[in-house]
Amino acid sequence: MTTILLILVVLAVVVFLVMKSQQRGSGHSATQLDDAKADARQAIERLGGQVYNLTGSDNASRQALADAAERYNAAGSQIDQAATPVQARLAKQTALEGLYYIRAARVAMGMDPGPEVPSIDGQKAAGSVTEDREVEFEGRKVAASPNPSSHTPNYYPGGRVAGRPVPAGWYSEPWWKPALVAGAWGLGSMMLFSTMFSGMAGVPYGAEAFAQGGDPGADTGAGDSGDQGQDAGDSGADQGSTDNTEYTADGGYDGGGSDFGDFGGGGDFGGMDF
Repeated sequence: MTTILLILVVLAVVVFLVMKSQQRGSGHSATQLDDAKADARQAIERLGGQVYNLTGSDNASRQALADAAERYNAAGSQIDQAATPVQARLAKQTALEGLYYIRAARVAMGMDPGPEVPSIDGQKAAGSVTEDREVEFEGRKVAASPNPSSHTPNYYPGGRVAGRPVPAGWYSEPWWKPALVAGAWGLGSMMLFSTMFSGMAGVPYGAEAFAQGGDPGADTGAGDSGDQGQDAGDSGADQGSTDNTEYTADGGYDGGGSDFGDFGGGGDFGGMDF
């Protein structure tokens, strides 16, 4: 009888300890999610304040503000649906991208760009446009510049689109849009990249590296070192989908819901054979 009682006591203690461990784990996960959501909401609220208080004065600033508003709406939807810290972090990345569009709009209007914005994933590795370029591609001219103008009204903050790097800068048309919507690049993209960026100081890689996704080792999660420390195991999980575009709550791109506004560049995307 004593042996049976002893066994029951031991079992009860084991069950109690297991339950306490599970409760602690659940509490820790909930705290991580709450912290990640709060962090993302700070960026989203900052973006919203700028979106509602700025009005574009030219094509470049209006387009940048339209892109910022799109990111604001996307980030709000993402954070409402976020069920994990990784999903909350994606919402923050979307909001940070929107803040880069805000800075671009302010620059285009001759205003102070405002406070610095943390880097977003893949941005540093993608490089940036450091000189004016104009190239012939599929019967039309495509231009890139480090500065906004009536000829280059389309801004991109730099990062990965469908797994490949797109340098930060101003362009005559959003040549990355077909890959943004379709989620994949075609063969023509390598030719355009090589022609446009070959030898440019701010883009220290060629078309082959572009096709392979640039240099991910140079900028793995450079956007927020605090987030990486919080969830290092998940940093690789969203690397493929964090293309500085619009993301759904599960980390995918929602191309169907995108509203790219008036691109102003007059690019013929229907004829772009990417």
